[in-house]
Amino acid sequence: MSTQTMNEKDVFLNTNAQEFAITMKLLANYPAGKETFKPAEKSREARELVWTFMMEEQVVQAAFAGPIEVTGPPPAPKVSIAEIVKMYEKSHTEFVAKLKATPESRLNETIKFPVGPKQLGDVRVGDVMWLMLMDHTHHRGQLSVYMRILGAKIPSIYGPSGDEPWM
Repeated sequence: MSTQTMNEKDVFLNTNAQEFAITMKLLANYPAGKETFKPAEKSREARELVWTFMMEEQVVQAAFAGPIEVTGPPPAPKVSIAEIVKMYEKSHTEFVAKLKATPESRLNETIKFPVGPKQLGDVRVGDVMWLMLMDHTHHRGQLSVYMRILGAKIPSIYGPSGDEPWM
């Protein structure tokens, strides 16, 4: 299907599938036993960054369903990153199924969503969906830095890496 005949939901599904595959490739290289690593006191633990991937998809699912209650995410469980990755894979499959079942028209409806510190505004559901995906890539970048500090191999993300050159 060419992108000229794709609707926003189809474009998102394709982009999300590509980003999910990249994230899973990165997570496969995360060193075991380093769940609590964080490069600075204000940084989040690696386990929390990985948990964020799943929580962001749950925010989108909540936006699909209707108005959302704006609260902080539940804390990451005190389990291995490998266990969180298993939960994320299962949750992602459910997320994709719910997205496919969501009418395209829902993306143009608005919900109250944070637009600044302690400030809610009317935000299009489709924009929430894209914001969460972009935030996912941001946190994946953070995780790749954690992994580099820990000496883990960083796979190609959008191009060659020092550990996965293309030429």
